[in-house]
Amino acid sequence: MITLTLILLPLLAALVTFAVGGENAKRIAFVGALANLAVLLLAWSQFSIDNNAPLVQFPFSADWLPIANIKFALGMDGISLLLVLLTNLLVPVIILSTFHHNYKNPAAFYSLILTMQTGLVGVFTAQDAFIFYFFWEVALIPIYFIAAVWGGERRIQVTLKFFIYTVFGSLFMLLALLYLYFRTEGVHSSALNDIYSLKGVLSPTEQTYIFWALFLAFAIKMPVFPFHSWQPDTYTESPTPATMLLSGIMLKMGIYGAIRWLIPIVPTALDYWKFTVIILSIIGILYGSIIALRQKDIKRLLAYSSFAHVGLMAAGVFTGNFEGVQGAVIQMLAHGINVVGLFLIIEAIDSRIGVRDLEHLGGITQKAPFLTVLFAILLLGSVALPLTNGFIGEFMLLLGVFKYNNWFGVVAGITIILGAAYMLRMFQGTMFGTQSNYTKNMTDLNTTEKLALLPLVVMVFWIGLYPATFTKVIEPSVQQIITILK
Repeated sequence: MITLTLILLPLLAALVTFAVGGENAKRIAFVGALANLAVLLLAWSQFSIDNNAPLVQFPFSADWLPIANIKFALGMDGISLLLVLLTNLLVPVIILSTFHHNYKNPAAFYSLILTMQTGLVGVFTAQDAFIFYFFWEVALIPIYFIAAVWGGERRIQVTLKFFIYTVFGSLFMLLALLYLYFRTEGVHSSALNDIYSLKGVLSPTEQTYIFWALFLAFAIKMPVFPFHSWQPDTYTESPTPATMLLSGIMLKMGIYGAIRWLIPIVPTALDYWKFTVIILSIIGILYGSIIALRQKDIKRLLAYSSFAHVGLMAAGVFTGNFEGVQGAVIQMLAHGINVVGLFLIIEAIDSRIGVRDLEHLGGITQKAPFLTVLFAILLLGSVALPLTNGFIGEFMLLLGVFKYNNWFGVVAGITIILGAAYMLRMFQGTMFGTQSNYTKNMTDLNTTEKLALLPLVVMVFWIGLYPATFTKVIEPSVQQIITILK
């Protein structure tokens, strides 16, 4: 019942938040998010990594559409647990960071955030193909409305583009899942293990069609080059809480989908097409990094930085080796923490001085030393400094890509140099130098902002110094996926 509770609790909190409304909406939403984090920590404490323990723990199953043999099946293995941890850690941080803002219609705003949390947890815990698809769509709807209602001047145009992209990808996913469902023998089933059993049944041609149908849906969500054009505008025009939800958690849906619902199902097609996909991913790394170097808007710069980081994660996943897949899972956790923290820093600057352009920034460290220190820590995690959270995943990802192809590993490794270049450029242009007319009135972080950022800073060092806390949890599940691919 723990898994079901993790889905229903934020939904219940969303209903209460919407019913009460007013200024209490943010407080109720925050308490609901904290309660879900407490349930998750209970699950973490009870999760067994013993060799005799089942891979999927805390299962729940109930008939959903008995006539079609579709069950509402949930459960968590190590990979799921890590991503549910990320979700339930970041949502209360994101809600807390909004306490000094007054959003119009707060009841709807915070209810949508909690509803999205329900969808995200459902995606990461679904053990049935159609339940996975259902929660995939549940997670999409709230973020669309958050961006469209509370976004910037171009919000309607930008969110419509985002919506068209994602719905287009979802259609192909649904077609692939339906095909897989009808290819199961006897009484048709959409259970994850029954879908996995099809790998020896599907012909190479069938696997190719399914590969590209599912890849398109997941590549748009990540996004992977050339399916990325919705991302920079959406990140920039959305309100910062929506940007943090998109970058910190939602893009992980695509990477998770590729790990759980793509590569183990069509291993033959993966062997044939992985070269193409990794090429696209590496192009995305270089393209995103080069564009980030040219950006003046620091929020947009961070959007392209996220795009580049996702390219490396995608490359690691599609190598199909242990190091690449495990590195991608750890990096999803690290990237989510770092990017949300950095967007929080950018929002703190923008809310005080009203500009994000590097030409109008500078000298902030003289006015905001606490902000400067936290900014530096999160930035160093983002550029994968050893002993920070970004180093573990990035090292494993590069090792995985290098094991697949030496030259790909060398080119992908350039991301370290380029990442350091554009991130340090942002930090120097923002924090150091001469104060501008805008930054001379800058103030340091308030108590709420400090409370929101400190847990993220703790995680930067925890993952960097004690990575085994997390790698041991996911190793059995990653090894199962690699075994299926052989």
